[in-house]
Amino acid sequence: MFIAGIDLGGTKCAAILAEAADSGITLLCRKEVPTQSGWREVTDPLLAFLRTEARERGLTLTACGISCGGPLDGRAGRILSPPNLMSFAGVDIVAYVQAALGIPARLRNDADACALAEWRFGAGAGTRNMVFLTFGTGLGAGLILDGRLYVGARNLAGELGHIRLAPDGPEGYRKRGSFEGFCSGGGIRQLIQMRTGEDFDAKELFARAERGNSAALALWDEIGTRFGQGLAVLVDLLNPEAVVAGSIFTRAYRYLYPPAMRALEAEALPESLAGFRLLPAQLGDQIGDYAAAAIAVG
Repeated sequence: MFIAGIDLGGTKCAAILAEAADSGITLLCRKEVPTQSGWREVTDPLLAFLRTEARERGLTLTACGISCGGPLDGRAGRILSPPNLMSFAGVDIVAYVQAALGIPARLRNDADACALAEWRFGAGAGTRNMVFLTFGTGLGAGLILDGRLYVGARNLAGELGHIRLAPDGPEGYRKRGSFEGFCSGGGIRQLIQMRTGEDFDAKELFARAERGNSAALALWDEIGTRFGQGLAVLVDLLNPEAVVAGSIFTRAYRYLYPPAMRALEAEALPESLAGFRLLPAQLGDQIGDYAAAAIAVG
C-alpha cells in the first residue's frame, strides 16, 4: 500500500510518500521546509506536495501518519502545547490533514513514532522492552513495553524532558535544571553560554571537541554525565533491554557514551543494568521519515 507521512519538528518539517510492504518501508519522495512562525505556512506546502506527487505518480494513498513533538492528544488528533512548535498549539491537525488529503490520518508524539520506527526497522529490532530518546531540539521518550507502544492514560507517557536533574541549570520544558535542559540542542546552547560566556551550538561544540579543545571536551563530559543520570531513572523504573537515542547522541556518541555509562553504573541498580544496552539510533537523518511512515502503517 502507498502511504503519506508528515514530520513536524522544531527546526524543520517534512512530508514523504512511501510504499509499505511486509518486507518494510520504501521511501519514494520527500519535501522539507524550515519551521515557520505560522502553522499553515508549514502545513499547506507539505500537503500540496503530497497531493501533487500522488497524482503525478498515479498512487492511491491509504493513510497519513503525522509525527509531532508533544504534548499532544493523539486520540483527539490535536496538538496541545509543544514548547518547540508553539504556532501549532491547539491545532486539530488530524482533521485538517484528512480534509486536505481525503484519507485517514493518525497523530503521534514524535518520540513515540521514532520508537516504533527504531523498534521495527532500526537499532531496537528484536527487543520487547525498549526506550527511544529523541535528544534533538528537545528531549522526549517513546516507550515500547512488553512488545507494544505504551502511551499512558492521556497519551502523555514519556515526557522525560520535564524530569528535574539539578536544582538549577539550563532551561528545557519550562523547567531549569531539567533533563531536556541538559540534553537537548537548546539546552546545550544555554549550558555553553553558562560555562564559557560564548554563544554557539552543539554542532560547534562537537567541532571544537574534534580539535581537542579541553573546554569542549569537559562540556561533553558534563552533558553525558547528566544524560546518564536521567537514564538511570529510566533503567530503574522500566528495566528496558535497551535505550536507543537519536540526533545529538548519535553524532556525539564518542563523547557522550563513556560518561553516560559511568553515571549509569553509579546511579542505577546493577541488576537492572545486567544485559542493558545504550545504543545510537540506526535510521540516522531519515528517522523522522520512517517514524511518520510507521504511524501511517499503524
